[in-house]
Amino acid sequence: MQSNSRLRHVILTIALAFAPAPAFAIDEALLPRNLSPWGMFQGADIVVKTVMVGLAIASLVTWTVWLAKSIELRRKGALALQRTRALEGNIRLAEAAERAGDARDAVAQLIQSCAREAELSGGILDDGLQERVALRLERVEAAMSRQIARGTGALATIGATAPFVGLFGTVWGIMNAFIGISESHTTSLAVVAPGIAEALLATALGLVAAIPAVVIYNHLVRGIANYRALLGDASAQLMLLVSRQRDHRTFSLARAAE
Repeated sequence: MQSNSRLRHVILTIALAFAPAPAFAIDEALLPRNLSPWGMFQGADIVVKTVMVGLAIASLVTWTVWLAKSIELRRKGALALQRTRALEGNIRLAEAAERAGDARDAVAQLIQSCAREAELSGGILDDGLQERVALRLERVEAAMSRQIARGTGALATIGATAPFVGLFGTVWGIMNAFIGISESHTTSLAVVAPGIAEALLATALGLVAAIPAVVIYNHLVRGIANYRALLGDASAQLMLLVSRQRDHRTFSLARAAE
């Protein structure tokens, strides 16, 4: 009786030793251990990798535009303010044009355009000259505004599309994770978690690219609006200058008639 019990124990031990392992018993050595951002990037699908690289490039473009436009606005704004203040003094149009010379900044081009129209009008200061000068100044202002705003459209595009691009990478990564679950016939968290984490990293990168782009875009828009206001002040000063010269010439002619 005792020998039969021992025999059954031996058979049971051998059967357990050769029995197939459960579906969820995965070799832990095969599971990914590096769940750092770089490790998740390396383990991601090629489509998710492409999305992540695109978002990283978009973020680099955002900070490059911010740096370039900040320097440009600061430099051009200071120069425009300096020239506008010079127009507020007792100065004639010919003198202002001589000081501007061949400079290519916005206010200098406003002065040159105004002086050019006065030259084409043969020095006749009348209401028609003021209207023509106003048209020229409006065109120069519009051209300078387009020039200073160049590049900010990319920030608006990045801010609007980056979250959706990141979401696309996340959806694609989660689809691959579920496909891996179906192929491995297991729902073990150790198998599912890395794929989902890699997919969610794409959404995180989308937000990292989009949030600074929106903030920087709004900041630059305010700076550009201030720069346009400076150009408007310069145009107003030029119109006042032309009007004063016209009135002065009319007054001089009236005194000569007396």
